[in-house]
Amino acid sequence: MLELKNITKTFGSVTANDDVSINVTKGTIHAIVGENGAGKSTIMRIAYGFYNADSGEILVDGHPVSIRNPHDAIALGIGMVHQHFMLVDTMTAAENIILGAETGSAANLDLDKANRDILTLSNELRLGVKPDAYIEDMSVGQQQRVELLKALYRDAKLLILDEPTAVLSPQEVEEFFGILRRMKEQGKTIIIITHKLEEVLAISDEVTVMRDGRSVGNVKTSETTAKDLARMIVGRDVLLRVDKTDAEPKNTVLEVKNLSVSGKNGPAVKGVSFTVRAGEIVGIAGIEGNGQTELIEALSGLAKTTGGNIEFDGRDVTNQSARKLKELGIAHIPEDRHKRGLLLNSDLAENSILGVHYRPPVETAGFMNTAVINKRVAQIIENFDVRPPNPALPAKALSGGNQQKLIIGREFDLKPKLLLVSQPTRGVDIGAIEFIHRKLIELRDAGSAVLLVSAELEEVTALADRLLVIREGEIVAEVNPKTTSVEEIGLMMTGG
Repeated sequence: MLELKNITKTFGSVTANDDVSINVTKGTIHAIVGENGAGKSTIMRIAYGFYNADSGEILVDGHPVSIRNPHDAIALGIGMVHQHFMLVDTMTAAENIILGAETGSAANLDLDKANRDILTLSNELRLGVKPDAYIEDMSVGQQQRVELLKALYRDAKLLILDEPTAVLSPQEVEEFFGILRRMKEQGKTIIIITHKLEEVLAISDEVTVMRDGRSVGNVKTSETTAKDLARMIVGRDVLLRVDKTDAEPKNTVLEVKNLSVSGKNGPAVKGVSFTVRAGEIVGIAGIEGNGQTELIEALSGLAKTTGGNIEFDGRDVTNQSARKLKELGIAHIPEDRHKRGLLLNSDLAENSILGVHYRPPVETAGFMNTAVINKRVAQIIENFDVRPPNPALPAKALSGGNQQKLIIGREFDLKPKLLLVSQPTRGVDIGAIEFIHRKLIELRDAGSAVLLVSAELEEVTALADRLLVIREGEIVAEVNPKTTSVEEIGLMMTGG
């Protein structure tokens, strides 16, 4: 259905796509995989009209086409769901879906008809979207379904999905894959940009592998393995498991006693108690939305507690500011890198000093020390393989995975006594996942305490030395991840 022939795209001195050709067969699910910065999203944004190629050709149903902008793509039946959703929180699902494609005149908007049409579409694919529900009241999984409906409402025959499962729980992923299979049965063509090789093998028919802006392989999914794909993606063998020795925990660094925190719709954390010791990783497993976000924000000074105490290094730090906690030795890698982790319009150098920008040696006598800043960002870029390695680029110019590596490098550079880390590998490629896991183990072995929250059950069980299971804001179990199966933990998470 879609053929991209010899596409080249440059941004200044950076070549994002170098003579890339991809052929997507009608009625299939086609995965595009590769490292962060490999050019996956760029080539698909060219297909959707966000970018225009410097050279090359696009064919739809065998015919050469000109796609200058998303309107051209939509007219050709191409829709795209982006990794970071483009929804207005204060509007309903229906209002978001019809935005830009409204029925009726401007003076007489036929919202009732739109609601009926959207409900019909939702029911056909068993999406369970209520047209009159507000976005701000929806889970991430429900918001993603609204994005799907937004494309289908515009009669998309080919859907491009950028990291569609990055923010979904394991249960939501299964439901989402069921939706994609039903769409395929209806004759839709689907392209998935993803880093998750297990999911590629579970859902796709064909896979295109990209590396350094080029297409380096196209294989049928049934004829490959995760190990083969990982080798093609990175250009070397990749360790697909976490390699670590047993922890040697020492003194208690963090003690949480009967902690309660309010959320948007009432109590989010309800009287939880636990400890984290130097030299160990304590994991928190749970379906997203069960209090993990509010817990980490309270521990990092971004949210106020409503009860209980937080002790760090033997002193009470309950409701201390984020700045004070960072000065005491608590680093934080947030789950939402855009809202909490980066200044997207600021360059990498400026982002590398967030949290220490007011302290020597970065700032002295009211002046910023440019030499210190340049050295700091250069070390982070080199040590954490941030690409492209240009300190003057704005953070928004980096892929999601490279944004994550910049944040991780910045927080690790603090040499923290305690690291609070949420979703460390969300939207990160296979090579970077291996790298980040190794860095977390190194930090643990150097004597830091680590509290880890991850929606990836395999990740949190592989990294954690002790595992806490959270459900509805309460710690419902503490287990040894070495001796407890993923299935058992999943049942604890859901109350099964």
